[in-house]
Amino acid sequence: MEQRSVPHNPSCAKRIRETRSEAGYGIAQIALEIHHCCHVSLLRSHRLARGWTQTEAVDHLRTLAEDLGLTAPRTDADQLRLWELDVHQPREAAVALLCRLYDCAAHDLGLAAPPAAMEAWTQPEPESASTRGAVTADLLDGRIEAARRSMDRTLALGSVTAAQMDLLDERILEARRQYLYSPPTKILPRLLEELEEVRSLAVDRQPAAVQVRLSEMTAVLATLVADALMKLGRLAPSRAWYDTAQNAADDSGNLELRARVRAQRAMLPYYYGPLEGAVTLGREARLLSRGRHTATAAFAAAAEARALARQGNVAAAEQAVAAAQHLYDHCDHGDQDDAFSFPERRMLLYLSGAYTAMKRSSQARKIQEQALALYPARTGIDPALLQLEAAICLAHDRSPAEACHLAGSTFLRVPAGHRTHILEERARDVLDVLPAGIRTGRAARELTEILALPNGPR
Repeated sequence: MEQRSVPHNPSCAKRIRETRSEAGYGIAQIALEIHHCCHVSLLRSHRLARGWTQTEAVDHLRTLAEDLGLTAPRTDADQLRLWELDVHQPREAAVALLCRLYDCAAHDLGLAAPPAAMEAWTQPEPESASTRGAVTADLLDGRIEAARRSMDRTLALGSVTAAQMDLLDERILEARRQYLYSPPTKILPRLLEELEEVRSLAVDRQPAAVQVRLSEMTAVLATLVADALMKLGRLAPSRAWYDTAQNAADDSGNLELRARVRAQRAMLPYYYGPLEGAVTLGREARLLSRGRHTATAAFAAAAEARALARQGNVAAAEQAVAAAQHLYDHCDHGDQDDAFSFPERRMLLYLSGAYTAMKRSSQARKIQEQALALYPARTGIDPALLQLEAAICLAHDRSPAEACHLAGSTFLRVPAGHRTHILEERARDVLDVLPAGIRTGRAARELTEILALPNGPR
């Protein structure tokens, strides 16, 4: 059996009414927000949006009937309470009168619409058939006007001001900047909070331009949530959030964003498999970029390149590396302090991965040094990933003890909040490339013990 949410105290509706009135919201918007937030019927929410008690609402209803020349309905506060609780359904005449009282259509009150014939409303004076006709026409005109106003409200109800959208954009941009240096477990609540704000706006009907912006915001925030979960090793929810991000990006119609989400998503199969998934996502992102010289196009090519290199497809990887470098040399790199941009240090990180996988240690080390010099003091895990790739290069160059020492010291230097599952996986890659006979040696055992320490988020 479906369980209903417990209605909130009247003080909650009062708070919504006062704050939204100050912000310039209309009565219909306030009523709808009270309905959603306080879990009360639409009929009650319209009364609460006006700040009326049940007794006051009944008095207003009687006064309205008298002004219209009608016999006052036999309604008291208890009867209104039963209507508001959906225990009883008002009669047709009462529904029409409530629509006039609250200046809306019956469906806005959660009530069945009265029939077109409105005679049930009227109690005309016996000597005046013309009065009866005038009252009926007046009521019909009123219903027509109420229907028009209801449609206008439906069109405008979900709209938000440009200022509101700009403020939300600013908050999301700040979250994107914080993401660069915040541990995943610390930033996730902030991202989810912003997503809830976006969702609360998106559930209402919005103008097309606003809906596009909300879809773009959803795609960006969902991508960062997915990335944070990936770092923590939460692979199933990470994939699900990437699905959400990709759906939102596709819904926005923004080609740049669609490509960006796919390029970012390629990280998941790159680190956790299957590698073919990373290649496919990078390629899809390149196709969506349609040859434009953008940072996203370079990102896509670089993502494809390092996945191909890790697959052992050196020739294809070299072509993708060349494409990435060409695109990056002819594009605007964006804000380096934004998690949703692709600054030079990130480009170098991807090239490091490609050259490391191709066992070109000399080129990889040069790129790693360049990249490490570009990272600020306060940052995330990228410098550690570069050091771990340097350790893999040492393993390729037959320096196993040095490789294990560098990997272990790198892992331990990372603050606990950033010492996530993805770093552990990359450090284990150092062990995997060691010759089989050396994996049981002292240096390898020490690295294995370090990676087993229970001091990082899992």
